[in-house]
Amino acid sequence: MGPRETTIASPQKKIGYEFVSMKEVCWPYFDPEFENLNERIHGPSCRVCIDNESFKDCTVVKVDCVNRQDLLLQVVQALSDMDLSISKSYVSSDAGWFMDVFHVTNRHGNKLTDEKVINYIRQAIGARREPQEVKTGNNRKAMSKSTETENLNDEHTAIELSGTDRPGLFSEISAALADLRCNVIEAHAWSHNERLACVAYISDQLTHSRIDDPRRLATIEDHLSTVLQATTNPAPDCPGAHIDQKGVKTAGLPGGGNGTTTNVERRLHQLMFAGRDFDGPSAGTLSLSSSSSSIDGEEEGRKINVLIEGCNEKGYSVVTVECKDRPKLMFDTVCALTDMQYMVFHASISSHAGYTFQEYYIRHVDGCTLNTGSEKERLVKCLEAAIERRVCEGLRLKLRGHNRAGLLSDITRVLRENGLAVVRADVETRGEDVVNAFYVRDMSGNKVDMETVESMRREMEPIDLEVKNESSYLPNSLERSRFSLADILRSQLARFSHNFISIR
Repeated sequence: MGPRETTIASPQKKIGYEFVSMKEVCWPYFDPEFENLNERIHGPSCRVCIDNESFKDCTVVKVDCVNRQDLLLQVVQALSDMDLSISKSYVSSDAGWFMDVFHVTNRHGNKLTDEKVINYIRQAIGARREPQEVKTGNNRKAMSKSTETENLNDEHTAIELSGTDRPGLFSEISAALADLRCNVIEAHAWSHNERLACVAYISDQLTHSRIDDPRRLATIEDHLSTVLQATTNPAPDCPGAHIDQKGVKTAGLPGGGNGTTTNVERRLHQLMFAGRDFDGPSAGTLSLSSSSSSIDGEEEGRKINVLIEGCNEKGYSVVTVECKDRPKLMFDTVCALTDMQYMVFHASISSHAGYTFQEYYIRHVDGCTLNTGSEKERLVKCLEAAIERRVCEGLRLKLRGHNRAGLLSDITRVLRENGLAVVRADVETRGEDVVNAFYVRDMSGNKVDMETVESMRREMEPIDLEVKNESSYLPNSLERSRFSLADILRSQLARFSHNFISIR
C-alpha cells in the first residue's frame, strides 16, 4: 500500500484502499508518551545530581524540579541538616522551574565520598522515599531533622517558649519543668537582643511517655508563663507567630509547607521573628546605600553589611549580604526572607577567605518589590538579626553524663549560682546518656573566670565537662550593653517568687 493522501474534499472520502474520516485526517498527531516526557527527563518530582568529578575540593549538588513556594528553603535546610557547608551556590527559579547548584563540603572541609551519605542527600531533597539511616563518623544514626522531629512529636510533648530574656531564665525554666515532674528529652534555646526562644520535648518522669492530659498541659503552660513573665505578644503581621499571649505553647510543632514537621531551628527563627528581636536595643547602624562597604581591617570585617538595590528593568529587588562566613549562614538568611514573605528568583552565593557574599533577586509574594525606605530598613534589620541569632561569643561548655530526672535543672542551677548566663543551649538525649552544650557569659559582663569553671567541674562530677573558647566573630551590632545589676536583682526576685507558685 502506498502512502496516504492528505487532501480531502468531503467529510469521508476513499483514499487509496482505506476510508479515512475527516477527524482522523485533521486531528494533530499526539505521541502517547509525550505526557511522561518531562517525568522521563527530570524524574517523577525532582532530579538531584551529585557530582564528585568536576572539583577536587568539593562536591557539587545540582537540583532540577518544578518550582514551588519555599522550595529553596527546603533544599538548603536538607543540606544544613547534614552539617554540610555551602561555599558556592547559583539559584534560578523563573518560569516555574527551579534549578540550583551547590558546592558543599562536610564538617571537616572535605568532599563527600560516602555513598550512603550521597544517597541520603538524594532522598532528603527529592522526598521520594523515607531516608535511610546513615552511619556517621561518631557512629550515630543520622536522619533528617524533620524526621527526628516527627519521631519526637509522636513520642513526646513539644513546648515552645518565647519571652523577654534575663540572666538565669533558662535555668528557671529547667527548674520549673523538674518541679512539674517533666523530663526534658531535647531542648534548643536561642537568646538575642534580650529575647529568648526555646523549643523543648518533654515526657512524664514516671511513665516516660508523652503528656496528653489537657489539665496537666494547662498547668504546665500557666507555670512556665509565670516564670517567663512575658511582656510582649507576637506581632499580628508576623508570619509564623503561633504562640499565645502567655508566651508558651504545649503542642506539636506546626507543619511545614511540604507536609512534614517544621525543623526546630526553623521554628526558633520564627519565634524570634514573631517576638520582634530585630527591633531590640542592640540594633546597629543599617546601610541602605547602593555601594558595598569595603572590608578593610579586622574591625571593618566584623560588620554585617546588608545592601538593597533596585533592578527595575526586571522587576526585582536585589539584596546583598557581606559578612564573615560560618556554617548554616545561607539557611539563616533564606529563613529570614521566607518569614517576611519574599520569594527568591535568582541568587548567587560565594565564600572566600572566611567571608561570604550573598546576592538575592527577590519579590514579595504579591509580586511587588521593596519600594519604601521603611520596607528596606525592616528587611535589613531582619537579615541582620537572623545572622546574629546563631552567633555566640565566649565560653562553650559541653557536658556528658548519665541521664536522670532533674539533671538539666541541676546543671543549669550550678551555672546560675556561679554567675553564668546561658545565651544558647542544645540539649540532646542519646540512649541512657545526655549531651548538653551551653554557650555562657558572665552575668556581670566580665570575662568568665576559668577557676570558677574548674570549681564547677569538681562540683558536677562524674559528669564530663569540656570547655572551649569560641572564636566565632561577634558583629558590632552584637556588642550590646551587658546585664546590669538591676537585671540580676530582677532575676533573683523572679526566682524567689517562683518558689511560691502552687502546682495544680
